[in-house]
Amino acid sequence: MKVAEPTIERLVQYHRLLEMLREEGHRVVSSHQMGELLGFKASQVRKDLSYFGEIGKRGVGYHVSKLSDHIMKILSSPRVWNIALAGVGNLGAALLSNDAFRNSKMRFEALFDVDEAKIGRKISGVQCWDVKEMPEVMKERNIEVLLLAVPAKAAQSCVDLAISAGTLRGVLAFTQGSLVLPSDIIIFRVDILAELEKLLFFLKQKQEHSV
Repeated sequence: MKVAEPTIERLVQYHRLLEMLREEGHRVVSSHQMGELLGFKASQVRKDLSYFGEIGKRGVGYHVSKLSDHIMKILSSPRVWNIALAGVGNLGAALLSNDAFRNSKMRFEALFDVDEAKIGRKISGVQCWDVKEMPEVMKERNIEVLLLAVPAKAAQSCVDLAISAGTLRGVLAFTQGSLVLPSDIIIFRVDILAELEKLLFFLKQKQEHSV
């Protein structure tokens, strides 16, 4: 089944919301309530959830725990993915210290940097290697996913080293600029500046319409 990227993004948000509701002791939630809390139309929520089978009752709503578990099964990988982080600067260190990256889906296996003060050390419990060692380390540890948090000018050369390992399957890039990768490697970008520009644009629009 081919699922559109926006649908998966919304599923992730649904799951986070449901986990929060479960922790707060809520047992049932409606599509209208979910939509209001997340800024979606209730019809969009129902459409997304029915895409994976009928799991709610009209007029009753969704059982919070059951729906959360159902979405988790959809999102969960059947195995643990080995991931690496390239670039242990301020952004990279913040990503590494985020507990969200330590779960049953993924495991940090290696860090890569050019800073001699970091190379050879364990940072947040993960070994850091010279970026030049990336092909050998990634191949040895079967690392398939790379988080890229290096400066834009170093991004392509870093990706090229990762590709040469022969194990890379996906890249999550926190860097600006275009990257060239083989078609069989999936890349997603997290452009914080672009998101901020969008936010400022919509804030400006809202302000203009309120005048």
